Amino acid sequence: MNNRILIVDDEITLLNSVQAYLQQEGFSTYTATDGPSALKAARGHRPDLIVLDIMLPGMDGLEVLRRLRQESDVYVLMLTAKADEMDKIIGLTVGADDYMTKPFSPRELAARIRAILRRGRGADTGEPVLVFRRLRIDPSARQVWKDEQLVDLTPIEFDLLHAMARHYRRVLSREQLIEQVWGYDYYGDERVVDVHIGRLRKKIEDDPTSPGLIVTVRAAGYRFEDEPI
Repeated sequence: MNNRILIVDDEITLLNSVQAYLQQEGFSTYTATDGPSALKAARGHRPDLIVLDIMLPGMDGLEVLRRLRQESDVYVLMLTAKADEMDKIIGLTVGADDYMTKPFSPRELAARIRAILRRGRGADTGEPVLVFRRLRIDPSARQVWKDEQLVDLTPIEFDLLHAMARHYRRVLSREQLIEQVWGYDYYGDERVVDVHIGRLRKKIEDDPTSPGLIVTVRAAGYRFEDEPI
């Protein structure tokens, strides 16, 4: 079955161009041109990935994303204007999986979509459950417990945590984490790692401002510090 892509943008020329290219590349596509219709299309078509512009009439893309994250973990690739650096950070903080800056080539967009979709979801990996003093990580179920309480993580947050936990007390650079989580052909900004690590810390650390489970190693990367048992 072809992957289903919902494209949301009020620039009709861009929308048609992207849709035509993705269809040519074998994707099934749906479109929406404003925030409310984007939510309706996401609920009705249940896409595998949403390409979501931030500047939309009716409801902006960030609000669409916030509402989506209350009911779905669908992959979301956000589109931002070149100057809107803060929008990129906010989008990632709200729960976007990746972002692209306009203008972009449909070919690069298709490559980024494939890279995101290759991560998969919920597949039975056959890997053992990782048990630590505070955390328990089940790769097959893609679930994490902290002190026996289930923690609600996004797919990327889970993948980041799992990648670091598999390399207990080894420093992983941003480049290494991107390769393991986003894939070797990721085109985007390495700072995406920092944003998702920040979100992850808010969910698993007792005090996210003074983390003890995921430690920053200056000029090197991140290290997972929970004690295995």
